[in-house]
Amino acid sequence: MRGMDVIAPLESGTVQSLRVKEENAHGFTLSNGKQEVLLPYPEALGHPLKSGEIVEAFLYHDSEDRMTATLREPLAKYGEVARLRVADIHERLGCFLDIGLPRHVLLPYKELPMTQAIYPQVGDEIYVRLDRDKSGRLLARTVKEADLEPLAFRAPQDWRGRWMDAWVYRSMQSGSLVVVEGGVLGFGAIGFIPAPERTKTLRVGEKVNARVTFVRPDGHVNLSMRKQKELGRDEDAEKLLTALFARPQGSMPYSDESPANVIMQKFGISKSAFKRAIGKLMKEGLVEQQGSWTSLTDKGKALQAERESP
Repeated sequence: MRGMDVIAPLESGTVQSLRVKEENAHGFTLSNGKQEVLLPYPEALGHPLKSGEIVEAFLYHDSEDRMTATLREPLAKYGEVARLRVADIHERLGCFLDIGLPRHVLLPYKELPMTQAIYPQVGDEIYVRLDRDKSGRLLARTVKEADLEPLAFRAPQDWRGRWMDAWVYRSMQSGSLVVVEGGVLGFGAIGFIPAPERTKTLRVGEKVNARVTFVRPDGHVNLSMRKQKELGRDEDAEKLLTALFARPQGSMPYSDESPANVIMQKFGISKSAFKRAIGKLMKEGLVEQQGSWTSLTDKGKALQAERESP
């Protein structure tokens, strides 16, 4: 009716102004004038509340599915997007996320990828949007680009070449979508790590340090986990030398003819990176190739003896 105040219902995930009605054995009874909810003593954070006082309380369901109030500041509210840490994993239900409250929020398995190899682990931080289930309890859902776009900023051009921290929010065969840390600039920028630029399989929620290779016109960025070719070539060449030093007679059954998947499995680098590193070692006269084998030359064996001498 006109002239009457509309009383907002008590709903999980919201902060509401509630009046202290009375104190009881368990805490304080809060009321919106129509409904009541308990503010347990631990959730009052030691405040000496009095009858009639107005408090700003966050509402959620406790472990027994009862609507409960707290004066704690949650890490996210209903409808918001946040990056939340995986506190626990239940083999049948999904991931429980830390929201800064006594009770964690569930991210159901149906929200996760079908491939278990890229499931989050405890300690990973997942970008989610807080929703409610049919019973009105808080529930987390994995974000889509449409959830992130209004919050993300356009990456500046001077990011190119920088190594940045990012968190994976979706991982696919073609590559991994990430949110790049924004720091003082704000929420962050949306990025993509193409599959060839990954050095390993990336989990949803995994933190990764990657180099910005391109700032797109829309402000999104492309990234690579690989070092720039010249620096990476030196590191890869050293890795191959170490492998050869450990082999009998300084020879290994891998060469430019080896399949890319074998090279990746054995050395953790792409075939093109392998060929660049071998090329560097051959140019320096340290290795030679015969068919499918790569071997140390006399110069390479002399270098091995020099390094191994006390």
